[in-house]
Amino acid sequence: MKSILLSFALVLATFSGVRAQLYSTQSGKLSFFSTTPVEDISAHSEKCLAVLSVEKREMAFSVSNPSFEFKNKLMQEHFNEKYIESEKYPNSTFKCKINEQIDLTKDGEYPVTVTGKLNVHGVERERVINGVITVKDKKITIKAEFKVMVADHKITIPKLVIANIAEEITVKIDAVLMMKQ
Repeated sequence: MKSILLSFALVLATFSGVRAQLYSTQSGKLSFFSTTPVEDISAHSEKCLAVLSVEKREMAFSVSNPSFEFKNKLMQEHFNEKYIESEKYPNSTFKCKINEQIDLTKDGEYPVTVTGKLNVHGVERERVINGVITVKDKKITIKAEFKVMVADHKITIPKLVIANIAEEITVKIDAVLMMKQ
């Protein structure tokens, strides 16, 4: 996992063209939820990697798909084997840039929009996502909630269980980043 985080840091430094002030975490919280009249499905991971370049306002996130935990172990197995195909697509990623001209070196709460590429199930889609960045006590907290359509990422739902799985999934992220030394 550290090698993935280091890779993101190197990517951001390359984009920056300078040695950027970087914040990171290996324990961001990422969850998703879907609801249908038949069944609710939720899962979470506390292993979301995140890196933020303060000067360039660039971020990168990565989560290992098998790290998602479900209450129902059979759902977890189906998620990994049949839907997200974790052996073939082990990670989901999001690389983005903060659109607003904000000073992330100053304490405060900043509503933001980010524009970037979300890669799920091997399919990359351009996304604009709203969130909140809070800077306090030399920590940066990132929170966001957004919707993902399973069809946008070519995730196939068998007709037999189509009533059990929503076409739209709500995703939440909550990550506290510390300055990279």
